[in-house]
This record gives sequence, structure tokens and C-alpha cells, in this order.
Amino acid sequence: MAKIVMLVAALSGAASQLLGAFGSHILDEGLSDYHLGVYEIAVRYQFYNTFLLLALGILLLIYPSEKGFKLSAVLVMAGMFIFSGSLYLLALTDIRWLGAITPIGGVAVVAAWLLLAYTTSQLITEKVQVQREK
Repeated sequence: MAKIVMLVAALSGAASQLLGAFGSHILDEGLSDYHLGVYEIAVRYQFYNTFLLLALGILLLIYPSEKGFKLSAVLVMAGMFIFSGSLYLLALTDIRWLGAITPIGGVAVVAAWLLLAYTTSQLITEKVQVQREK
């Protein structure tokens, strides 16, 4: 799982860079300020989520069987695709109902952060208990 997560993070980082450059050098002349702003939000949050995914990949290298980290990574990947993907499409096509899908991706990423917090807290608690028993 760590390999897949790290691969998706790396590809997402490259795509974010390329999409950002595409937006600032090519789309800036063809899109309205509103649509360009939507596009920039999609790129920005894709980058943010890429860093979270990268961190989860590293955690999965350390804790390969930790289900909380696995589920968190799946939620980030799905959330990033839905959130940024719907915004990219909205910016490029002006199909307004796509904006209604965007929060679903945002909720998935928030759930991933909360699951990461819970899982990390559980691991720390377990380590502290083991240290106390020694």
C-alpha cells in the first residue's frame, strides 16, 4: 500500500506543478477571473493534499499494517480527486452543478485528517504504555 500511496503522491505533485503552470501561462488569458480563481483553488488544494498523501505514504512505510493510515490515504486520494477534479472541470466547462460535488471531496479529506489524528494518538498511547511497563 505504501508504494501505491507514494506513487500517487509523486504523480499528483507533478500534475499539480504542470496544472499550475498551465493555468498561469495558458488559461489566464482564456478564463474569467472567477474561473481562474476556481482553477487556482483546485491546484492549491491538490498540492496540499499531495503533501498529506506523501506523509501518509511515509507512515505506511513505518507502519505497513496500520489500517487507520491505509484508510486515511484512501480518503485523501478520493477526496483530492473529487474536490480538485470537480473544481478543474467547473473552471474549464462552467458546469455549475459540479460545485455541488466539491464539498464531498472536502469532507473526505477532513475525515482523513481526523482519522490520521486518531490513529496517531492511538499509536502514541500504545508506545507510552509499553514504555511504562518496562
